[in-house]
Amino acid sequence: MSKKNALFVTQEMSPFTAISEISEIVNKLPLHVHEKGMEIRVLMPRFGTINERRHRLHEVVRLSGMNIIVDDDDFPLIIKVASLPGARIQVYFLDNEEFFKRKSFFEDADGNAYEDNIDRMVFFCKGVIETVKKFGWPPNIIHCHGWMTSLVPFYLKTVYENEPLFNDAKIIYSAYNNSLENTFSDKFADKASINNLTPEDLKAYQNKGKIHLQEGAIKYADAVITGSSDLDKDLAKEISKLKKPTLGYQEDESMLSAYFDFYNQLLEES
Repeated sequence: MSKKNALFVTQEMSPFTAISEISEIVNKLPLHVHEKGMEIRVLMPRFGTINERRHRLHEVVRLSGMNIIVDDDDFPLIIKVASLPGARIQVYFLDNEEFFKRKSFFEDADGNAYEDNIDRMVFFCKGVIETVKKFGWPPNIIHCHGWMTSLVPFYLKTVYENEPLFNDAKIIYSAYNNSLENTFSDKFADKASINNLTPEDLKAYQNKGKIHLQEGAIKYADAVITGSSDLDKDLAKEISKLKKPTLGYQEDESMLSAYFDFYNQLLEES
């Protein structure tokens, strides 16, 4: 069997960030999968809290220079890279001065969510897909972690459904208790409607006038993993209704092997 490629799309990763439980999970998982024989790439935002000198980030000129359109405005995408300490795994950082230069993640100093979190999410999700296209690197597994990645499964199944690079990809979405969707405005559907999409296409992400990012993500993903031990009851109920492969919450000692076995199960079914 030829070596498989696994792409990790995440809003956070230790040691670069430490926002929630996701940071540690995404630190350990790529290393384990790499040791099992898969080729790995990780994509995440280059938040302003990340110390570029300490972590030895440097710009990848051949990948930078794209513009990502969000709500009819163009935003330059800069790609930087660093190695995961102690491993031969490259982590790529998507950067834009307007969206990510600030010295906090999703809220200001007073604890108020940034008004442009929608724009930042759309920029990141579309930027991830365009960056992988520029890699010319076809992933077999695409594993998304965190609400900021929740549009990736949707975009891959709609806007990019005819992109050959993703033909063999199995998209996994890990659901956690860390979404900021309750702070999003009613402009969400308009802003997330990239390329030829319309707000109506975003109906899976909306229910009774409210935005449900993770409910939309699990509907478009090929498989779903419960990442939090105390997952929101409504979201857990939606996952239980899915007629697609799902993996329940895993304790630390069993998580890595369970996730890798889950990947292989999906690949064998393709």
